[in-house]
Formats: sequence, structure tokens, C-alpha cells
Amino acid sequence: MQTNENYLQIQQLIESDLNFPSPPAIAVKILNAVQQDDAALTEIGEIITADPALTAKMLRVANSEIFSCNSEIKNINRAMSVLGTNIIKNIALSFVIAAEMNHNTCEEESGFNFDLYWRHSITAAVSADLIAKAAQFKNDDIFVTALLQDIGMLVISLSKGKEYTKLLQEAQSTGTSLIDLEKEKYGFNHQQAGYALLVSWHLPNSISEPILYHHEPENSAEKCRESAEIIYFSNQLADIYNKTETAEDARLIQQEIVTKFGKTEAQALDLLDATAINSSEMIKTFDLDPEDIKPYSLLLQEANAELGKLNLSNEQMILEMREAKEKAERLAHELQDANSRLKELVYRDGLTGLYNHRYFQEALDNEICRAKRYKSSISLIIFDIDFFKKVNDTYGHPAGDLVLMNISSAVQSAVRPCDIVARYGGEEFAVILPETSAAGVKVFAARLRRCVEGIATLVDGQLIYVTVSAGATTFNAEQTNVDKNKLIETADRGMYKSKQNGRNQVTILESELSVS
Repeated sequence: MQTNENYLQIQQLIESDLNFPSPPAIAVKILNAVQQDDAALTEIGEIITADPALTAKMLRVANSEIFSCNSEIKNINRAMSVLGTNIIKNIALSFVIAAEMNHNTCEEESGFNFDLYWRHSITAAVSADLIAKAAQFKNDDIFVTALLQDIGMLVISLSKGKEYTKLLQEAQSTGTSLIDLEKEKYGFNHQQAGYALLVSWHLPNSISEPILYHHEPENSAEKCRESAEIIYFSNQLADIYNKTETAEDARLIQQEIVTKFGKTEAQALDLLDATAINSSEMIKTFDLDPEDIKPYSLLLQEANAELGKLNLSNEQMILEMREAKEKAERLAHELQDANSRLKELVYRDGLTGLYNHRYFQEALDNEICRAKRYKSSISLIIFDIDFFKKVNDTYGHPAGDLVLMNISSAVQSAVRPCDIVARYGGEEFAVILPETSAAGVKVFAARLRRCVEGIATLVDGQLIYVTVSAGATTFNAEQTNVDKNKLIETADRGMYKSKQNGRNQVTILESELSVS
């Protein structure tokens, strides 16, 4: 188990590297109301009923098979009386947080499959509730804890985009632990990111702490270990209905239920089936398509119909053969993805290896959209090599190419991983600096100029030194209507002012962008 001091360092790293979304306003109201014990029941009811859509979802869940009430529940106050304030509070938090996180996500931009993520999370939440009942473990928070167990994946995806999606694909295709890959790349994992987010939102420790170790419950504190173990088990059970290679997993989980909870094989199968049936109903309540979630016993029956025999091992064989076929199809899709990655070469400049003008234009559009969403700054530098024609005329074009390559390599080494360096055209370059203020771009542009000034290119025993003239500008959070072309024009104008004023210098200009 890691110490508090070690986790504090990790938390600081997470908060500096990720953009945490703000907690949903309704969630904050609900949590504040719960802290006032004398007014909680009435106030929570008023908060929920103020949102008709949320009220309708809550009543739908309260009257579902999950709770199996004897009589119809027609209002929120009745639901709290029958089911308890904590259960209603946690279900409401589940709906509100899921809706807010969906609102803040853009699948097209990141490549992250958000619908699959939420179907898996909801299935895990339902299965955790069923497992807790089977284990006779009383914990009203178990549903929302299981639902949010992998919320750290969403937080990382919001900040890292396609970079994180590639990490997920690597974990799936190689069988490597996602936790290990995240730790190696970022210095933290999605368990820790989710915990840090929920702590910042002031959710109760009974919800946030089991999430910190839900993939490794043996490392959790004693007070939350049973919850962490149930969450861990719920994740495995959810995999059966949301991943492709599940026949062997289902067999193992069914046996674990028998061993761990003292159930019969028939009771274990009932739990697997109940997870599918209740999850399908709950997923619809979250305004998602449950697709084709079938109870495990029905899958076995379908396998039996295909095989024409009543032998369970043969039924299982059919499932595994079907999954082998699906795996082959998935590998074919992965090959297509690999071919798509090869097309990235289209975005690279053949001489310098930097991104080309086409990629620069698309990347600047994306970063401006990101800056608008997170209300952050973005800076742009455009610089040009001084008297580059003279280099070509004096030493020849091969020498000029070598100068371009050396400068490209030096600039690429000087930037942050999130910065984008492109060959804008000829001897002109551009650097996109996300989340960089006017003060920051001033420091970096000056350092870039000095860096280039110190580069020596050796050609036929002669050292060639060049300088650059640069222009830079910044878009900040107050400028909501961003004109990309104006941003480029401003940086370009700054570069020409540097040339007019004697070259080998940087000119910072304010962007003349419209402000709404």
C-alpha cells in the first residue's frame, strides 16, 4: 500500500497534468443537502423534483426489477421512504455525473468509445449491487462506486485525447496491464486519477477510496477492502457482457461465485443472468442503447441449438469458436488501423520529419477548439531563417537542406511533448504551444531564437551559422470567437516586423480577435 506522502506527490502530478471538469451543479446541491441531516430528506426531494427528466429516471429505477417494490412508487419522497435516502441520493448522483461527463466528451476528437465505456460501467454497477446482496454486504454506496470506478479513464481521455486511446488499444492488443502502461507513460494510473477527481468533487470517502484500489483490492485499506473487492469482481462480471472473449471468463467467474460466496452453480448462473437482465433495463434509463445484452444461460442455449447437443462443454466450445471468429475479425480491423497509422506519413515533411503545412492547419483548429472548451490559452510562433537564399547560393542546396534538418531537430528537442512543430513552407516554421500564456510564449520564443543562433552546421570543413526572425501571438480564454486565420496572420506579421527591425529577433503581437 502506498503511503500518504507518496500519493500526495502522485496527486500533485495528476492535478498538474490533467484538466479536471467541474462537478455537476445538481450533484453539489445533493451532497450539501446530505450533510444537513435534519433537512436532507426534504431538500434532496426538492432538488431532484426540480428536474423533471431526472425525476422520471429516478422513478423508473425505483419501480424496476432491481428493487422489486411491492407497490408502485409515484413520487421521490415515497421512493426515499421505501428505498432509503442514501440509495436515492446515490442513484441521483449516478445519473447527474454520467450526464455531465457525456456532455463534456467528444468521441470524434479522441477516438474513445464513450457508449461502450458507460454500458460497461452501468453493467458493473448493477453487478456490484447484486454481488453485495449475495455476499450480504450492506453498502448503499456500492452502486455509484462501481459506476464511477473507471471515471479516471474519462478524465485522462479528456486531457490526452487520441494519445490515450492508443494506449487503451495497446493494452487490449498486447494483453499488457493498462495500469502498468498508464504508470509508465504518465506516472499515475486511472484509479488514482479517478480518486483525485472525486476527492476534488468532495464525494464521500466511502465512494472514492475503494476506487483507488479497485484493480488491486489486496492493497486497499482494511476499512474499504470488501468494497474494493466487490468493485473488482463487478468489473470482471461486466466484461462478460461488454467484451468479445468471454466464454472462458464466464466459466471462471461462475466458479468464483460458487467458491467465494458459497452459492450453488444454479445460483451463480442466476446472478450472471440477473446482471444481464437488470443491466439492459438500467442502460436504457441512462439513455443508451443496451445493444444485444443476453443472459449467459440464453447464450448457452443458443450455442446448444447450433450444436444440436445438450453437452455443456460442447455448448461452451461453440461460444469459444464464435469468439475466435470475432477475434479474427477484430485483428482484421486492427490491421486496417495499422494501415491508417501508416497514412500519418502523409502529414510528415519528407526532409525534416516535422509535421507539414496540412497537419499544422488541422492541429491548430483542434487546439483552438480545446482552448475554447477548457477556457485556456494557446500561443503560436512563426519563424523564418534569415538570408536562407544566401546559404543555398553560397554552399549549395544540399548544405541548405542540412541546415534545415539541424534546426528542425533542435527545435523539436526544445519543445514539450504537447507542443506541435511544423514546417510551414520552405525555410518557414511554426510552433503551436497549447496552454501557453503571452508571458510563456515570450520566454519560449526568446529561447528558441538563441537555440538556433547557437547551431553550427559543418559542410566541407566550414561551419554555417544562421539566425531566425520570429513572430508570436496568444489567444486567451476571454477571446471566445477565434479566427484561426487571424491568429496565423498576427504571428506572421510579427515575424515580418522582426525582419524589418534588423532580423535575429522576436516580435510579440496581441491577437486582433473578436471578443463576444
